[in-house]
Amino acid sequence: MVLRDSKPFVPLLIERARGETRLFVKEVTVDGARYVVCRNEAEAEKDRADRQAVAEGLQKRLASGEKALIGNSACRRYLRRTGAGKAFEIDAGKLAGEARFDGIFVLRTNAAMTPLNAVLRYGELLRVEDLFRRAKTQMRTRPIHHSCDAAIRTHVFCSFLVLVLQKELADRCRAADVTVEWDDLIRDLDRLQDATIDKDGKRVTTRTHVEGRVGKVFQAAGVALPSNWREQHA
Repeated sequence: MVLRDSKPFVPLLIERARGETRLFVKEVTVDGARYVVCRNEAEAEKDRADRQAVAEGLQKRLASGEKALIGNSACRRYLRRTGAGKAFEIDAGKLAGEARFDGIFVLRTNAAMTPLNAVLRYGELLRVEDLFRRAKTQMRTRPIHHSCDAAIRTHVFCSFLVLVLQKELADRCRAADVTVEWDDLIRDLDRLQDATIDKDGKRVTTRTHVEGRVGKVFQAAGVALPSNWREQHA
């Protein structure tokens, strides 16, 4: 019902690091529900090429014997039984029916935004999923059973703050042309330790040597490391 709508599409060009993405977008309302229909021309061409390759492969398999098609669900969905001659043939109607969906994806939303903004926000879901993955793996955040709403808000705030701080550090490292893997940085930071010794009324604090690229990261962040040897009276 959504795809049968006859309203024209609006072209949308999205600039990306690896080139441009050309979309055609329109809004459709069905039974009070709001849909955003999107067509990606590059994906449509890929879908057509993939389907054509499958059809050509099926034709060759049919010529060599139908036993080669047994157990292959990807092949069966493009085939139909015949009443005479060979038991199977390519279902042209099935191929044509799938062509209607080439490069098409449909969003359903009740958000108060334009169709173009809805498409752009949907594209950012991958970034949101990546943030959740990093929070769980790199930051090692974990689910906590809270007993009140205030604790839930605090937990979410702290998790979000960690991501903000990591992004700020990554931005500063990028500006300083410093490249470092997060796991390597955590390991190098664990090795960076202070030791304090009290002897004869004096207190001496010594720091381990900087290893790896942690020194460059401190410089990029604008944070000065303490000296290797600090002496003070106890």
